[in-house]
Amino acid sequence: MALKSKSVYVCSACGHETSKWFGQCPACQEWNTMEEEVRAVETGTQKKNRAISYENRASVQKLSEISANTEHRFDTGLRELNRVLGGGIVPGSLVLMGGEPGIGKSTLLLQTALRLAGRRLLYVSGEESERQIKLRADRIPRHTTDILLLCETRLEKVFDHVREVRPDILVVDSIQTMALETVEASPGSVTQIRECAALLLKFAKESGVPVLLVGHITKEGAIAGPKVLEHIVDTVLQFEGDRHNMYRILRSIKNRFGSTAELGIYEMRGDGLRPVDNPSELLLTQGNEPLSGVAIAAAIEGIRPFLIETQALVSTAAYGTPQRSATGFDLRRLNMLLAVLEKRVGFKLVQKDVFLNIAGGLRVTDPAIDLSVIAAVLSSNVDTAIERGVCMAGEVGLSGEIRPVSRIGQRISEAEKLGFQRILVPEGNLKGLEDRKADIEIVPVARVEHALRQLFG
Repeated sequence: MALKSKSVYVCSACGHETSKWFGQCPACQEWNTMEEEVRAVETGTQKKNRAISYENRASVQKLSEISANTEHRFDTGLRELNRVLGGGIVPGSLVLMGGEPGIGKSTLLLQTALRLAGRRLLYVSGEESERQIKLRADRIPRHTTDILLLCETRLEKVFDHVREVRPDILVVDSIQTMALETVEASPGSVTQIRECAALLLKFAKESGVPVLLVGHITKEGAIAGPKVLEHIVDTVLQFEGDRHNMYRILRSIKNRFGSTAELGIYEMRGDGLRPVDNPSELLLTQGNEPLSGVAIAAAIEGIRPFLIETQALVSTAAYGTPQRSATGFDLRRLNMLLAVLEKRVGFKLVQKDVFLNIAGGLRVTDPAIDLSVIAAVLSSNVDTAIERGVCMAGEVGLSGEIRPVSRIGQRISEAEKLGFQRILVPEGNLKGLEDRKADIEIVPVARVEHALRQLFG
């Protein structure tokens, strides 16, 4: 029997539904986001007939009877991915990975699939043919003999194969290509993404099989589709970096089973993605000639300390309004630090263009690099290079004071390991460092002007 249909308008930003079109979404107040979708109206019997269920294990339990032992995780065989996930893949979890086109999302998941020895893995691709996946797999070193491959875009058919092969892990590439025949909307639409994600979540929780999803992103860099997609999944991973550059950064945006501050760094090569064990070496410019506008900061992302190069360029404004630009750093924080530099130290930068760049394509949120940002800006402004072998760590306050930072011992150890001779640290971090024996000179500074005097005399 044919189903009746009706039109609804769905906001592509928040997923809010209305029966009428509005220029502005009533829920999230975004403009021009309401999209028309035609849906079939089903009776209760038809809804029951089309329900997809894998294995119903839901039962009522007392909280005191539930075991709180640590959940066993699947080792992915990739150290960086394990770190970002919090130790491995949790059974029954739903993981979403997003990133720019061509950044390496499919390569990373296929590389992970080929390293999961002893696990039955079903790789579902809605974007590539079997031959394309085979050609990519032949370039990647294998640790397992084989994986199960399925090229399908209809989710009902995918679940038919899942019931047949009963995999230990399911990979879907990508969620935007999956569609349900019972939903009258095109693949990639708000409705299809929401319904497909909900069924995959139901399957993961009922069966205990982890599901890894690839997701597209918008031109603004956010995960494409309704925001409810990010709410449904357990973990959201963002693959960042310039696809024309060899280095990639894997960052956890949401993680119900681990920290969201972890960072993984990869190098894209012809045989796949190679983990970078020592990111400090690749983030620092190799060479003996000191350059103005360059300062080295001791930063920490997650539990990993590394040294990064802060680059600044200050020049006279060619036009009436001076420009402020930051790559890999918060532009509003840059404006605040420039105001501190002008108000507390006395350097006039009102009529100067200021450009800031974090080398290596990293996006850093650690406030401990504030001191290196100010040092790089001043170095470029006076065209005087900072002495090689000097690094720094410190958060700058609005009154010009240098505030203590966390885990100063790890920052000092990383600088010492890479052969630096001096490190500028906040005076408030000296407690506990008095008895420390190190081959690096620790210089305490209390205010911005004190730090600049140590750097430039």
